Amino acid sequence: MTDAPAETLRRQLEFLAELDALKSVLRQSPLANRSRRENSAEHSWHLAMFALVLAEHAAEPIDPGRVVALLLLHDIVEIDAGDAPIHATANDGTAPDRASLARASLARAEQAAAERLFGLLPADQGARFLALWQEFEAAATPEARFARALDRLQPLLLNTLAGGGTWTENGVTEAQVAERYGPAIRGGSPRLWQAAAALVRRHFAATSGSEA
Repeated sequence: MTDAPAETLRRQLEFLAELDALKSVLRQSPLANRSRRENSAEHSWHLAMFALVLAEHAAEPIDPGRVVALLLLHDIVEIDAGDAPIHATANDGTAPDRASLARASLARAEQAAAERLFGLLPADQGARFLALWQEFEAAATPEARFARALDRLQPLLLNTLAGGGTWTENGVTEAQVAERYGPAIRGGSPRLWQAAAALVRRHFAATSGSEA
C-alpha cells in the first residue's frame, strides 16, 4: 500500500531536512586552498561534478546519471556513522586483525544508518535509494566501479593541491598511496589512474627534493 500524497510529501521533506546534517560531517581532506577541511556534503557534490566531467574516461560503458545518483547517495550514511578516513582504516601490516575488525564494525554501522535514513522516505523510494547505496558498496556494476574510482580520485587530487594534506599528516608514503588509492581508481578507469599516479609521483618527488 502506497502512502497518500500528503504523507509521501511529508516523508520526503523529512528526509531532505535530515540530509542537512551531512553539511556538518567534516572529512579529513582539506580544501585545495588549505583554509579548512571539506564536509561530506561538499564532497558528494564535488564527486557528482567529477562524474559529469570525467564520464568519457570510464573503463566500461556507463550511464553518467546513474553514477551521479550513486555518488550523491553514497555518503549519506555518514550522518549517523561518521566519516571513516582511508588512512585510519587502512591495513599497514602491523595489526591486520584490528583493521579488519574496524572495517567490519564500520560496515555494520553504515548498514544500520542506511536503513534508518532511507527508511524515512516512502517505502518504494526508500527501497530504491537503499539499493543504489548497496550497489555502490558492492562495486558490482560499471557505474559503481566508476563511482568508487572517483571517490578515491577526488581526495587524491585535493591532497596533491594542498601540499600533501592527509598524506603529510599521517606520514603516508608514495607506495601506500598507490596501494590505498590505486586499485579502486584503476578498477573504474585505468586512464584516470595513469593521470593520478603521475600527480602522486610529482608530489612526492617535489617533497623529497624540498627535504634534501
